[in-house]
Amino acid sequence: MDLVFISLAPVVIIAFYIYFRDRYEREPVSILLTAIVVGAIAVLPIVYIERYLNNFGEFFVGRGKAAYTAFIVAGFTEELFKLLALMLLIWRNRNFNEKFDGVVYAVFISLGFATVENLTYVYGYGYDVGVSRAFTAVPAHSLFGVCMGYFIGIARFYPKRRLIYIMFGLIAPVLLHGVYDFILMGDFQYTNYYFIPYMIALLLLGFRLMKVLSKASIYRNDGIGGQDSNLLGI
Repeated sequence: MDLVFISLAPVVIIAFYIYFRDRYEREPVSILLTAIVVGAIAVLPIVYIERYLNNFGEFFVGRGKAAYTAFIVAGFTEELFKLLALMLLIWRNRNFNEKFDGVVYAVFISLGFATVENLTYVYGYGYDVGVSRAFTAVPAHSLFGVCMGYFIGIARFYPKRRLIYIMFGLIAPVLLHGVYDFILMGDFQYTNYYFIPYMIALLLLGFRLMKVLSKASIYRNDGIGGQDSNLLGI
């Protein structure tokens, strides 16, 4: 029971935070729960593709192999399927009616993926790993989702540059994810000297992106809502 709690607690906390952070027009709980389930289901194809791609890791050595695993096997594969899930589930949904919604749905899909991944790691390696991941991997997946949702939210309402923003919605989280994994896999001396500042930078970026889109909400009634002039002023 303790392992289930430590696996799910960070997911639930972040889910509630994102739900209430969407302060102007919250999304239907039923769709958010569906997003979590879809994110969890996405683990299945991801596992098989990552196993296949790992076969090519033998062509790399040292940090080259770490980079391949971090950016291609993990970063690209996982973020690609999160994006596909987001586009298939949410893109044409009538509830996707403002830019901040992209962040909400992308994070909930990421939390679905993180739930399954976290349960696997915690049951495989124990309570201490669960505590560590509660402050690292689960928030990181959520922050990759914030970055993805930021660009997809803009893409949804800017048809002339839609393809560019959708590409950013994949490339940016892949890079963030890849750097995260590479720091942990790259066998650096004093890894925490790189990892802790990177986590802080991710948090600051995530909060900044959410603030920008929240400020641009069309549901604000203070005369500021809907103003898009600073959307890329990050």
